[in-house]
Amino acid sequence: MEHVLRFIVRRLLQLIPILLGLSVLLFAWLRALPGGPAQAALGERATPEAIARYNELFGLDEPLIVQYLRFLGRAIRLDFGTSARTGRAVTTEFLERMPGTIELTIFAMIFAIGVGIPLGYLAARRHGSWLDSTSVIGSLLGVAIPVFFLAYLLRLGFAVELGWLPGSGRQDVRMDATRITNFYVLDGLLTREWDAAWDAVLHLVLPAIALGTIPLAIIVRITRASVLDVVNEDYVRTANAKGLATSTVRRRHIIKNALLPVSTTIGLQTGLLLSGAVLTESVFAFGGVGSALYDALFARDFAVLQGFILMLAIVYVLVNLLVDISYGLLDPRVRVR
Repeated sequence: MEHVLRFIVRRLLQLIPILLGLSVLLFAWLRALPGGPAQAALGERATPEAIARYNELFGLDEPLIVQYLRFLGRAIRLDFGTSARTGRAVTTEFLERMPGTIELTIFAMIFAIGVGIPLGYLAARRHGSWLDSTSVIGSLLGVAIPVFFLAYLLRLGFAVELGWLPGSGRQDVRMDATRITNFYVLDGLLTREWDAAWDAVLHLVLPAIALGTIPLAIIVRITRASVLDVVNEDYVRTANAKGLATSTVRRRHIIKNALLPVSTTIGLQTGLLLSGAVLTESVFAFGGVGSALYDALFARDFAVLQGFILMLAIVYVLVNLLVDISYGLLDPRVRVR
């Protein structure tokens, strides 16, 4: 137990320089963008005199180190100011939009895991067959096809041409659904508004498939390679030599050990998807964090860009921390390194 706690504390301490480095890069990048915060906030009223007054009012004419320390202090309090487009607090907008991104990530990973692990396992067990070759080619195509292109194809085919599934939004705007957590599917289940929950699920299908394609391809390849490695291990050959049932060898020795690297891949891919599916959400007008970032970038809404990017970076780092901890708990060899 002591080794586990020491491992967790060491990983937590490693987050501090990572987050500080991210804050420095974000601060420098936003200050380097054309126009600057004053131009974005003032818009057409951005005369030289107005920009000078704005910079003086918000301390943008002070040395960069002073500006950064002030920014860091507000970031610790999760105070990122207000959006230049909506006039609302950035943190409030993030908390309202993040549930949509989380729902989309969950459904995308369910699709990727549910198809990827069985397909990767079957490809490894039938190594050299047509199924193996097809899975390898399919995984290469899944990584190579741009997400926005696949999203447009899915929307055009299943929403516009066939009309089987909705092509935009998180829920039908005509539906008077009760909001509790802002997780639309969960809200429908909690309030027993089954039609609202089902409608939210239907709106998730196409964007989840588009977003989950790359994780699916990666999971297939990692699962296939991991199973092939494990099958050739001595303990698997020993188990077969002892006459153990095939199902027992498969369950206790092959699948259990092969899923260790796969679990790490799943965690890392989940963190990436939670960091904002900008292209997918923009194509489907999904209304999550990714589409908000897309709009803020073109509107030069520096407050939203600054707050959303930093909070998403924190989410990604925390997910990676959980992956490290879970892998350390599953594999004791990691904790002693």
